[in-house]
Amino acid sequence: MIYLDNSATTPIDPEVSKAMWPYLTEEYGNPSSKYYTLAENAKKAVEEARTHVASLLFCEPDEIIFTSCATESNNFVLKGVAHFYKDKGKHIITSKIEHKSVLETCKFLEGEGFEVTYLDVDSFGQVQLETLKKALREDTILVSIMWGNNETGTLNDIPALSQYVKSHYPNAFFHTDATQVVGKIEVDLSKTPVDFLSLSAHKLYGPKGIGACFIRKRELGLRTKITPLLHGGSQENGYRSGTLSVHNIVGLGKAAELAKLNYKEQHQKLMELETYLVNKLKDLFPAIQFNGHPIDKIPGVLNFTIPNVSNELIIRSLKDQFAISTGSACSINEPSYVLKEMGLNAIQIRSSFRVSLNKYISQEDIDRFCICLDHAVKSLSI
Repeated sequence: MIYLDNSATTPIDPEVSKAMWPYLTEEYGNPSSKYYTLAENAKKAVEEARTHVASLLFCEPDEIIFTSCATESNNFVLKGVAHFYKDKGKHIITSKIEHKSVLETCKFLEGEGFEVTYLDVDSFGQVQLETLKKALREDTILVSIMWGNNETGTLNDIPALSQYVKSHYPNAFFHTDATQVVGKIEVDLSKTPVDFLSLSAHKLYGPKGIGACFIRKRELGLRTKITPLLHGGSQENGYRSGTLSVHNIVGLGKAAELAKLNYKEQHQKLMELETYLVNKLKDLFPAIQFNGHPIDKIPGVLNFTIPNVSNELIIRSLKDQFAISTGSACSINEPSYVLKEMGLNAIQIRSSFRVSLNKYISQEDIDRFCICLDHAVKSLSI
């Protein structure tokens, strides 16, 4: 099978699985235990991984907190800020095209008495600064806007949006779900003043079941206070209780190390493959419409509409040869609310596809996909 659904998950890099293996076999110590070698080895491995993640994000290692995934990180930040700072305000801002883990958490908080403003996006799926400006209030305690969209690949200008918030509303926190962009574009937290950032390992060739949350330290190195999602021991500086998943943390660390080491090469390859695929699709389907921003986007992520076809029928006909999708893996059997908010109608949405590439894909793979897609479209056109 040719795997073209890398926004859902990526394959594990062989170097990552190799690095993880000893911590599933010989090095099984609990890093929270003391003194003996197995525990110290585990603790050292965790801190080395933390350093690699921090290096990728241009932040300090002790600003990285390990979680189970970006969904947990998103829940942790939104609920944690809301609960800890509710006496300072109950207004939260997000966008209408966030990942379900943000939108559903916001709905949950609305049930607890918080007021949430859901920002509109433009036809490219971007949140404009003027839109955000109009929504900000003195009682706003948190703004949460994704860095890159999981369905279209469109990027928000998080450096500019967060800079405005922190400059004009210093008491409001800024969170970004960067799950889709980490390792694919440069994320420099030394220049981007977000307070919180979420990520998952399995979107950058690491294992499933491990993620991280960046929590920026305050002045004088003081830790930002936030109510934990999980209570228990004092792991992760009291932010996230529970025995650390050492093998998964090692996998995330190795994936982050490789992402930084090979960033330019992989970025260039994905850009070239994307251009190649776009040109092939345009030749085959003159009426094709590409959804999302043509430039401000994640390399290798394409969302397109082919008129008069059913995406479900096409995907099912190709399922034994190719992995592609209609959109987010977290919106099973639901029409894309992202494309709807961008202005597409129901017919267009049912004719839309998401293809997302990885570093192992070749031009020959793309050629084969285009030939089979063309055949399927001609056979199954409405």
